[in-house]
Amino acid sequence: MDFRSPPAVIEALHARVEHGVFGYTLPPQALIETVIAILAEEFAWQVEPSWLVWLPGLVTGLNVACRAVGEEGDDVLTLTPVYPPFLTGPGQSARKLITVPLAEENNRWRIDFTALAAAITPQTRLMLLCNPHNPVGRVFSRHELDQLAALAQKHDFIVCADEIHNGLLLDQEKKHIPFATLGKETAQRTITLLAPSKTFNLPGFGCSLAIISDSHLRARFQKAMAGIVPHVNALGYTAALAAYRDSQEWRGALLDYLRGNRELVAQGVATMPGVSMAPVEATYLAWLDCRATNIDNPAAFFEKAGIGLSDGREFGGPGFVRLNFGCPRATLQEALERMQSALATQSSSIG
Repeated sequence: MDFRSPPAVIEALHARVEHGVFGYTLPPQALIETVIAILAEEFAWQVEPSWLVWLPGLVTGLNVACRAVGEEGDDVLTLTPVYPPFLTGPGQSARKLITVPLAEENNRWRIDFTALAAAITPQTRLMLLCNPHNPVGRVFSRHELDQLAALAQKHDFIVCADEIHNGLLLDQEKKHIPFATLGKETAQRTITLLAPSKTFNLPGFGCSLAIISDSHLRARFQKAMAGIVPHVNALGYTAALAAYRDSQEWRGALLDYLRGNRELVAQGVATMPGVSMAPVEATYLAWLDCRATNIDNPAAFFEKAGIGLSDGREFGGPGFVRLNFGCPRATLQEALERMQSALATQSSSIG
């Protein structure tokens, strides 16, 4: 996001820098206790300290999961469109990627369970799940997650759940349900990836964690990390603790601001010929469908007009772009006006 990090984080970092010694370190006990307390309070999820595996980034966790589960040549499932590392991780681990498109129905994205079940093979060992979903902004319901858990149990595959956006629910009636909380059997086949980086705008500090309750699965994950995954740095732990423990009021104000930005995006997109979007339930990302504009490369088209959007092709969604509305409202307003102007110019030149 294009916002300053929480004041408590900045203050804690100043104090840590004043300490002046920057050696190797371990996660502070206060951070472990804070994470466990938050998971219990927000999700009624009772997590043991031994289940936590600290990582220098969530993308690292995705790649480690691909290496830890199954063997070379096995299949890894994911739902598209999706955050690009979901699409590259399996191949980098000598696994075969199988993608299943999300279905859009009544202006809402959903899991197509018929297509998902048909895509599962005897070699399917892992599914990479993004919830809340980047880029479509869905918060999957308990019914959807229960269906997914039943498939995982029936076909005996592990689910690696990227839940990094769980602190960014914009629809107040929605509730994030950690996949691992659906039952003991489901927990034993789940790797949950979390980080404060999205909610508190700390991506550059590289502090993430995996939660793995099954000791055998956790040992496989740690073995896949051995020798190639560095420890989290001291400032990353400091920032994470100050974010989780001391910045919840800041998060509340952030969510209110993002809700206003979300409405501004929806209003702006409604005036753009050939562009549409489904409602954003969580995250600060809008997934814009530009296919009706007949523009071959929407990301390049808008970039020429001075708007930097993510190219949908990288997410497995050609014809789409992803707009990040985690920015000051004046910046967002200017971006939307530039998009409207570019589309109007393009329409008049065609006419």
